Parts: sequence; structure tokens; C-alpha cells
Amino acid sequence: MTKIIVCGIGGKMGMKILETLAGFDDVTCVAGIDAFSDKSKFSVPVFDKPQNIDVQADVIVDFSRPEALDGLLAYAKANNVPLVLATTGYSKEQEEAVRQAAKSIAIFRASNMSLGVNLLVHLCKKAAAILGDGFDVEIVETHHNKKVDSPSGTALTLANAIKEEKENSYLTFGRHGNDTKRKAGEIGVHAVRGGTIVGKHEVHFFGEDEVVTLTHEAHSKAVFAQGAIRAAAFVAKQKPGLYSMPDLVASL
Repeated sequence: MTKIIVCGIGGKMGMKILETLAGFDDVTCVAGIDAFSDKSKFSVPVFDKPQNIDVQADVIVDFSRPEALDGLLAYAKANNVPLVLATTGYSKEQEEAVRQAAKSIAIFRASNMSLGVNLLVHLCKKAAAILGDGFDVEIVETHHNKKVDSPSGTALTLANAIKEEKENSYLTFGRHGNDTKRKAGEIGVHAVRGGTIVGKHEVHFFGEDEVVTLTHEAHSKAVFAQGAIRAAAFVAKQKPGLYSMPDLVASL
């Protein structure tokens, strides 16, 4: 049985993980981390900060905010506990801190925990390699009006995956105030916010007289919770290092 601690347990994704765990026989939640929620409503102990944790666990799953990272890394390294980091919006310094921490503990890092989205990343790389420079690439991501970071971490993952296949390409974020025509090598990334939409990513390859569009749309946060739980069970058994969705998919 894999014992997990959920950081951000009182948030929408934290609650969805607790709900989704009912379908897993080999993973259970033993505690949570949340400084803002009513702790009496949970059946497991909930701590304000990682350093206050007094229960043993095999892995911590984080669906909170970037501000929580420093405390999580410090606790995980001190107690040799693997991490699943599903939070987006980290700074460059935080990304480097994650890479350094992965030298001593196992860390699973993914901007999107959906298996479908990670298939989309693979397909986009393949499309970029086959279609080549004759096709312009534009990415449009749409999320609910409560999402803080923009563009989404998934949009950046898609854009960078395509960039690896297109020599001399670079990312352009929106075009407001830009009065020049589209330049060769641009990969446009655009964000839309509104309503309660869980998440939609569209990758357009615009060629001469034809368009190829690859799309993923999440209809429920359950797809992310399921992926995170699978990631927790996976990384709990790994040696120190930085892992991602392709590693999980390869193990299934």
C-alpha cells in the first residue's frame, strides 16, 4: 500500500484526489497539508506546513501553489520522501531547485497529469517533425477564470516539445501591440480564460491550403487526479532522479 500526503488537500484538486482514491486499492491518503481549510472536515490529519508533519508516508503529492515549493523540498530531502509536483507557475530559480533536489530524492514533475495530454505532446512532436518548416504553429489554451498562471504549463510543454523538432524556432506569447507580420520560426502561444472550463489545448499546424489541428479537452479534474495517483505509486518505488509522464507511461 502506497501512503500519500496531499499538499493542497482542501483545494479543488486535493478534494478530487481524495474522491478518486476510492477507486484505488493500493494507494491511500494518510495526511494533508493546507493552511487555509477547515481541518475538522477531513478524516486524516491536516498540517499547516510540511515541517509540522508527524506521520509517515511514502510520497507527497503537491497540487497547491508555487510558494509551497521551498518547504516541500526541505521536508522531502530531510526525510527522504519522494515528491509528485503537479503545480505549475514555478520560477526559473524554483525549477533549478527541483533539479538539484532530484539528485538526492525521487521527484515526479509534470505540467499536466493527464495521460491524454501526454499523448498529445508525443503527437505534436511527430507532426512537427513530419510537417516541417512549411507549417506555422499556433497553440491556444483555454481554462477556467480562476486559473492564475498564464500561459498554462501544458501549453509551454507543448510549445517546447515542438520547438525541439523545429530548428531556429522560438516562442511568441500573444501579438497585442505587434504591428509586424508573422515571422518565420514563431510558435504562437495564446491563453483564454473564462467560465468553468477544466482545460482545453489546441495545436494548429497551418500550411499552404491545409490545416492540421490536434486537440485535447479535459471534461473533469478526475483525469488529472488519476494521473497523479498513478505517478505517486510509481515514484514511491524509484531511486533519486527527476521523472516525468513518459517514464510512467513506459512502466504501465
